Amino acid sequence: MAHLQPETSPTRPGLRQHLAFVACSGLVLLVIFSLLRLALLFHNRELIGDTSINDFLEAFGNGARFDLRVVVYGLLPLVLAIPFRWLLAARGWQLGWLTLFGSVTLFLGVLELDFYREFHQRLNGLVFQYVGEDPATVLSMLWYGFPVVRYLLALTLAIWLWFKLLQRLHCTCSPDRDRSAHWSECWYVRSGVFVICLLLAVVGIRGTLRHGPPLRWGDASTTDSVFANQLGLNGTLTLLDAARARLSDDSDKQWQTTMAQEEAVQVVRQMLLTANDQLVDTDDAAVRRVSIPNSETTLPVRNVVVILMESFAGHFVGALGSSGDITPNFDRLSREGLLFTRYFSNGTHTHQGMFATMACFPNLPGFEYLMQTPEGAHEFSGLPQLLGERGFNNLYVYNGDFAWDNQRGFFGNQGMTNFIGRHDFVNPVFSDPTWGVSDQDMFDRANEELSKLGGERPFYALLQTLSNHTPYALPDSLPVKPVTGFGSLDDHLTAMRYSDWALGHFFEQARKQPYFNETLFVIVGDHGFGSPEQLSDIDLYRFHVPLLLIAPGIQQQFGKTDDIAGTQLDIVPTIMGRLGGPVQHQCWGRDLLDLPNSDRGFGVIKPSGSDQTVALVSGDNLLIQPRQGEARLYSYQLHDHPGVQRMDDPVLEQQLLPRLDAFLQEATAGLLNNTAGVGDSSGITPIVYSAKDTSDSIGG
Repeated sequence: MAHLQPETSPTRPGLRQHLAFVACSGLVLLVIFSLLRLALLFHNRELIGDTSINDFLEAFGNGARFDLRVVVYGLLPLVLAIPFRWLLAARGWQLGWLTLFGSVTLFLGVLELDFYREFHQRLNGLVFQYVGEDPATVLSMLWYGFPVVRYLLALTLAIWLWFKLLQRLHCTCSPDRDRSAHWSECWYVRSGVFVICLLLAVVGIRGTLRHGPPLRWGDASTTDSVFANQLGLNGTLTLLDAARARLSDDSDKQWQTTMAQEEAVQVVRQMLLTANDQLVDTDDAAVRRVSIPNSETTLPVRNVVVILMESFAGHFVGALGSSGDITPNFDRLSREGLLFTRYFSNGTHTHQGMFATMACFPNLPGFEYLMQTPEGAHEFSGLPQLLGERGFNNLYVYNGDFAWDNQRGFFGNQGMTNFIGRHDFVNPVFSDPTWGVSDQDMFDRANEELSKLGGERPFYALLQTLSNHTPYALPDSLPVKPVTGFGSLDDHLTAMRYSDWALGHFFEQARKQPYFNETLFVIVGDHGFGSPEQLSDIDLYRFHVPLLLIAPGIQQQFGKTDDIAGTQLDIVPTIMGRLGGPVQHQCWGRDLLDLPNSDRGFGVIKPSGSDQTVALVSGDNLLIQPRQGEARLYSYQLHDHPGVQRMDDPVLEQQLLPRLDAFLQEATAGLLNNTAGVGDSSGITPIVYSAKDTSDSIGG
């Protein structure tokens, strides 16, 4: 009866033991993912708000489906080993692989605790962006900004426990417990079991039985709570998706064409052109135009100073309704200028705020890191181009290193020539080991340099703050009282209060200088940051920033506040409108101070990272369009009674969707075709600057 003998020795692992080991390992991994999700919930418990327990239970249920996808990926090598007796017998490699896989997922779970607190997003392409930056700066930011040692100790303990648990599972599923199952060692049995397991694995990886695409992030958006919906995702999976998108063909990351070009061009022109614009080079570019500002809307100014405030979130600005006295100096300044109350950053990272503000070009899907890509060397219609043609001097003062985000390379290519960064400061008041000198040092040096520029030639300058950035390293002797009562945001808001103090100190010094009363100051946040109350699933608070214009006579002409909706793309044309004179450009924004009263404004915004979601703000309406999924329409309110409400208005939705599509489609085409620049403006008579009447001084 030799044919009844098993193919393997009873002491070697059999199929049943292997299946038991795979099943138990997968179950433990599912439990680990649930525990990581629970840790993420607890670590960010300030975001719970009024979310019900039922929403969180639903989120954990959704999360189990996403977790299962990742678990199946991890178990797939063990499934593929089923047909091969020698792989079944080599239990050592199985322990090694599962230990490695579990360690990586545990590491990502720990990493995500503060990643979500900072960005209100699961792990995404931002991880790769930071890894690709200067390693010394990134490591310094992590070391000084987060409890690295504590996390490493916790991670080491978790990995050790995971390994010991795998060893216990190995012993529990030992061959001695299954000596009677010799029939399962036949090759045809293993082959049949392998086919069944492979089919189950395919279903598990897809995460759904429906026809069409596998489980997507939209399948987690089943509640009214943004936090609960985000919890329903799996950070390892979102990071894998980001890696796949990063490695894919560039065209796959771009906004896909949905409209005929002629129609898209017509829609974009209706959106951007005003009564003072005349199209030029229409065969070459969609919105290249000559703007001739109304002489009645100009101001007696000849210089421009743009102040880009790091993480200056509108939600915490007192002049916009916030409590806590976080920004007393900005609040005081707002009483002598024009404050835009419904204003948004174009993206959620500094580099996007920089090129949107200065280059007047939007943050686009597939080109979120424009300053670091070849397309960033293309021509644009920003302040360096427009004011450079008018003979303006230029200045860029920054706390940090211009190599970060390729700032010197990008702005140098655009025409800026005078850069003062972290290595140009001598004996600063304070120097952060991660980023550079303090905001006080930056503003003091800026005022010194601006005083030198205030001669016959006009100038424009970009001043960029940095102290309000993780790890919030501030002078030991703070000139402001630390913020308390905001939980985990205390350190961030203390840094914001310090930046506000430095801003106020700058204006105290600048008022004493001759250039002050003939200068337009533009103060804007580069982006906001998250708060415990998330405003819509795109988190509108991370985009909401103040825009304040200070110049002689500005309140007399335009009032104290303006609630038109706009983004950083509107800054350049608004500046050019105040300077006066014809200008040829191709800005993707408008002069907000030369529009009819009936115009409620608009803006296209996009979060950073690999998330291809985009949104159109139109007045007090918000249209959110994921790359895959249905558009969602909301009405929103900021300030005193903030909130969003889902709208069921198909007519309005069908009005806004083509505008969003056309804007993204034509802006992308202009970037790829390198037709986003000023073009030949030799026919434009340059404005000649002379001494202005500055009797109407700022602030009386």
